[in-house]
Amino acid sequence: MTWSAKQYSAFEEERTRPVRDLVAAISHSERPVRVAIDLGCGPGNSTEVLAQRFPDAAVSGIDSSDDMIDAATKRMPHVPFAVADIATWRAAQPMDVILANASLQWLPDHATLYPRLAAQLAPGGQLAIQTPDNLEEPAHRLAREVAADKAFAERIGAVRHPPRHGAIDYYAMLRPHCSRVDVWRTTYYHPLADAAAVVEWFKGSALRPYLALLDAGQQAAFLARYQEAIAQAYPALADGSVLLPFPRLFIVATR
Repeated sequence: MTWSAKQYSAFEEERTRPVRDLVAAISHSERPVRVAIDLGCGPGNSTEVLAQRFPDAAVSGIDSSDDMIDAATKRMPHVPFAVADIATWRAAQPMDVILANASLQWLPDHATLYPRLAAQLAPGGQLAIQTPDNLEEPAHRLAREVAADKAFAERIGAVRHPPRHGAIDYYAMLRPHCSRVDVWRTTYYHPLADAAAVVEWFKGSALRPYLALLDAGQQAAFLARYQEAIAQAYPALADGSVLLPFPRLFIVATR
């Protein structure tokens, strides 16, 4: 599955707002933040927020996508970025802050992953995570329904995102390894131009696993069917715009 920094960044302001809220919740009082990393940095928008919050820290970022790392490097040429896999990443030294904004939902086995990340914090260090909590929202549900149609089922009917868990589950995963775990959920309501804009939003993220398995003609057919369904699920307001509810789960865990 390839990623497009340009496609992802089409809604950069809306995608960056949650990470601003997450980074603002990282405490200054736990310990001085001297070294911090952004896991799944994307085009660097989240790394930029992290660096602005802790201007004296040595900040770095990793992402599995060459295109994302190229975009991040152009955005912040003085920050060290690298192509790497979060699943196998190991910190070279104990970290003061590990940020993972809208990235860990793409990985499986959170019961192992989350404690492993927490273990790479220095005492008093903080793990800050934001993941979409929207697998049962219409945008995801309709993608699965269209994929299950006989026109697409053979190629993408079995596509599923890695499983996610609820707030209580994540608290239970992290509490034995951390002195404090703060978990909360926020639903953002993003005004978008129309139903087509909703489709464009998810083309940059949730639809990638489906589209990656289709040729150009099949992609066009899938997206046309998906947009018809989206227009019904997210009706236009009086001015033609659409309000996209987007729930997200936040965690700040202190070792």
